[in-house]
Amino acid sequence: MQLHRFKMTKATSIRQCAVAMLAMLASLPVLAQHAHSHPAATPTQAPPAFVASTAKPFAQLMDDAMAVMDHGMRAAPMNGDPDHDFVTMMIPHHQGAIDMAKAVLLSTQDPDLRNLALAIIAEQHNEIRLMQAWLARHADGAANQEAAANPSLSTDTTQGTRR
Repeated sequence: MQLHRFKMTKATSIRQCAVAMLAMLASLPVLAQHAHSHPAATPTQAPPAFVASTAKPFAQLMDDAMAVMDHGMRAAPMNGDPDHDFVTMMIPHHQGAIDMAKAVLLSTQDPDLRNLALAIIAEQHNEIRLMQAWLARHADGAANQEAAANPSLSTDTTQGTRR
């Protein structure tokens, strides 16, 4: 019994390779959207609060800070308004920078890095306060936008509760 093999020409090989590459490129937007999705309904257990301590090695402190930041960003209340969603996700991101700066302060003696870490702590705290103030100023607008997007949910503004 003799097997017949198809003879693949160079042109056929290039054509098949080009088709495969186009198929991969066409799937990139879907993959990118999935990578940046915000799974609001994914319940995960919150990691313990970050504590900068010399009882842990630096690498563990950084892992802890990243876990807390990642959880905070994933759990941020999103309403579809890019301004609001940006701010709610940036607050835990900035807190993560503060936590990492605290971790490096425990291990470095480099004066430039110590100054940088202290500046990060101060600036990120200020920016968190600015973002919290922005959220407070725009709270009514976010509630109105949510009510408009979900007319089945009525908001009782005098009591601050939903019926």
